[in-house]
Amino acid sequence: MQRILSSSTRRRLDIQGFERYADADLAPVAPWLRLAFALCALIAGIGTVFASPLLLLVLVPIAALAAILPVHPFDLIYNHGLRRLTGTGPLPRRGAPSRFACGLGAVWLVATAWLFASGYLTAGYVLGGVLTAVAALVSTTDICVPSLVFRSVFGFPPRRGTSSDR
Repeated sequence: MQRILSSSTRRRLDIQGFERYADADLAPVAPWLRLAFALCALIAGIGTVFASPLLLLVLVPIAALAAILPVHPFDLIYNHGLRRLTGTGPLPRRGAPSRFACGLGAVWLVATAWLFASGYLTAGYVLGGVLTAVAALVSTTDICVPSLVFRSVFGFPPRRGTSSDR
């Protein structure tokens, strides 16, 4: 069964930095690109609910590595395990917009952890809740708010036609 990307999903992935990949290469693995953000949302959400600076700080090096490297550390779960079960190829390398989002997430995690550790619970819940919501949004809809910010500053990729042109 061949998967087809909708034009809206394709646009959202282009905004995240996957514009260099052909539809045929991206379509089979596109749902798995959400896994890293889903795991981050889950851990950040649990850390926020329990006002746990430690749990939030555990995510900081993961987010920082995701900002520096073209492969998110959580992508390795798919690349070295899950893809063998799905029969699909490895995830493509992440572009600058997605890495920017992870860098922003790392800073946001540190700030949220500091707020909880310093006793500013309300501010910690607000910051942690927004972070979790942003990560949940990209993990469910491919809409990445930090990637939109990045693209607003550095330019959006050109829009594609209705057919696959790559």
